[in-house]
Amino acid sequence: MRWEQLLSLKKYGDTSQRIRLEQDETRLGFEVDYDRIIFSSAFRSLQDKTQVVPLSKTDFIHTRLTHSLEVSVVGRSLGRIVGKEILKKYPYLQEELGYQINDFGAIVAAAALAHDIGNPPFGHSGEKAIGEFFSNGNGKVFKKDLTDKQWQDLVDFEGNANGFSVLNNSMHMVGGELRISYATLGAFTKYPKESLPKKPTSQIADKKYGFFQHDVALFQDVAEDLGLFKKEGADVAYQRHPLAFLVEAADDICYTIIDFEDGINKGLIDEDYALEYLVAIVKDTINTSKYHSLNTKEERVSYLRALAIGQLIQDAVAVFLANEEAILNGEFHYTLTDKGRFTAQINDIIKLSVNRIYRSREVIEKELMGYKVLQTLLDKFITAYTNYYNGVASNYDKLVLEMLPEKFRKEKESTYAGLLNICQFVSLLTDGSAMEIYSILEGSGK
Repeated sequence: MRWEQLLSLKKYGDTSQRIRLEQDETRLGFEVDYDRIIFSSAFRSLQDKTQVVPLSKTDFIHTRLTHSLEVSVVGRSLGRIVGKEILKKYPYLQEELGYQINDFGAIVAAAALAHDIGNPPFGHSGEKAIGEFFSNGNGKVFKKDLTDKQWQDLVDFEGNANGFSVLNNSMHMVGGELRISYATLGAFTKYPKESLPKKPTSQIADKKYGFFQHDVALFQDVAEDLGLFKKEGADVAYQRHPLAFLVEAADDICYTIIDFEDGINKGLIDEDYALEYLVAIVKDTINTSKYHSLNTKEERVSYLRALAIGQLIQDAVAVFLANEEAILNGEFHYTLTDKGRFTAQINDIIKLSVNRIYRSREVIEKELMGYKVLQTLLDKFITAYTNYYNGVASNYDKLVLEMLPEKFRKEKESTYAGLLNICQFVSLLTDGSAMEIYSILEGSGK
């Protein structure tokens, strides 16, 4: 893969690739991506979506929105530091094509900002709730009407694929289309493959899938424009865009360290663990006198968190640059944090977080509630939608459809498209709005 292709400013509908020299210096193309994402309705909904503790109203607990903003900040730093070294190694990118350090930062920042934009309410259990509606619930009846790949999209509903769809669907942008650059779309897509075939593999890019059947043609256009390597033995599967490794690292760093911080502030993890686990990462940079001068638990943990993130950024950059040739050749198949100096420390923190935070009673109770809410919404809306377009809708079905925003109410060209349309409506609800609609449909009021 070649950097001059990977940094493509082309957007859907363009007839040719654009290059950096053609851009307005006051508002670079990749910065426009960031602006458009942050003004989208789908991004705004992240303010009331679960990050760690569902439906938490406590101000020190992160939502998907604050998490995404923090991942974007870390991603921008990763992109700029890597970009500086890439431009040194390939000076023609700057001298002949006009690319700057900030371009790398802007691409990674925009893709990182959007990395959770397709995630359903109630955390990762929301994805499972949608998938299990089709695999084990009332949605099973539709299997006969779908291809194997379409069915797999639904039974293995994936927030990353949903995010790719959101970024390429004008209904989620106020006042127009998102039209994100292909470089940012490539960096966003951590899993550049369709839902089937699904088989065990050691390659990180095969862990999940990155786009629905509805979006296969668009992703192929993106991949071909960027020059991503196509994998053998699969219909539609590619090697990752190199900057996707930085987006992934930004997310890994933030959820590892900041979820850990949330767990301590929430009282789910003792502060002593923060000192024990985080000092293992920051021992070379900590100012002990400053640390001991801090008066509150929140201040002390915040100080350690900031140092830890800084260390992990530098470590991820070092791994990326050491493996840049392998990454460009599609031969690097790991997360950057899996090959760094602090892999053992990260794994220790994640293990503790799983035991004390992700599997805490509070989280489990809220996830169970999320299952009930999302599967009820899917059942009510899909039943009403299919009955209406099959000409057998009851008055109740018509009233239910009135609860569906007009942009989701239109008949789609196939059963698959109609089902996916309802799934995407449900997935873009906030935790609170999902609960509100559920209460109305169940007759218990707002």
